[in-house]
Amino acid sequence: MKELEIRNLYDLSNTISKDFLSKYVYPWEALKDIKGYIVELGKSLPKDIYEETSENVWIAKSAKVAPTAYIGSPCIICEEAEIRHCAFIRGAAIVGKGTVVGNSVELKNCILFDSVQVPHFNYVGDSILGYHSHMGAGSITSNVKSDKSLVTVKCNGECIETGLKKFGAMLGDYVEVGCNSVLNPGTVIGKHTNVYPLSSVRGYVPENSIYKQKNEVVIKR
Repeated sequence: MKELEIRNLYDLSNTISKDFLSKYVYPWEALKDIKGYIVELGKSLPKDIYEETSENVWIAKSAKVAPTAYIGSPCIICEEAEIRHCAFIRGAAIVGKGTVVGNSVELKNCILFDSVQVPHFNYVGDSILGYHSHMGAGSITSNVKSDKSLVTVKCNGECIETGLKKFGAMLGDYVEVGCNSVLNPGTVIGKHTNVYPLSSVRGYVPENSIYKQKNEVVIKR
């Protein structure tokens, strides 16, 4: 399942968590360790660039954080990131350089690479969003199955057991998710892929493609 491997979804040079993610084969394997990694990494961040604003919350001095935003522990907000009005970062989140976390956006147990945009009413939980990925207004990651069973990843007719009860979506670099789409538990989207608005996405969507609906995924020309 090479399509699902970290090396084929992400350019790790575009995240502060490069060394952490490089230890794993599949991105969802990192989810259970994000919280501990943030605490460890935060203590080593340069004090001339980052400030520990509360226990285990490190915010770059060049980042813009609205006074109405909530930032829970542990969390790292990287340089020139923008955290807008009423953003809700519950904790265990890494927000990359130049990333935008917008109005009423909720983050939980996730890694956002550099230059990610989640600007309007998004929920991102137990997920990893690659470099320059963008979630349109109202699009969300659904991270728990309705029957509360363990999440699997379906790819090319095979089903991979993850052993995880909570697993949202893995977006490769430069993925575009249309407005009001739902990325169901265990979704993996290859890099440079676009998802139509109002989509309900499951399983693996190949790189360099356009997801129009469940049985209509076309390769970009």
